[in-house]
Amino acid sequence: MKKLESQNQITRKEAITKMSKYAALTAIGTFIILNPKQAQASSPPDPGGNPFD
Repeated sequence: MKKLESQNQITRKEAITKMSKYAALTAIGTFIILNPKQAQASSPPDPGGNPFD
């Protein structure tokens, strides 16, 4: 049985490293989206104003 070699293959360690980065970004994004009270508290009271005033 021949071993197929491709330049696109990565090692298991590299794959785990890449997936951990994606998981961290996903966790941060989820944390930001699911904490609207904190996000709302840090926003200005009238962020854009009324353009029709």
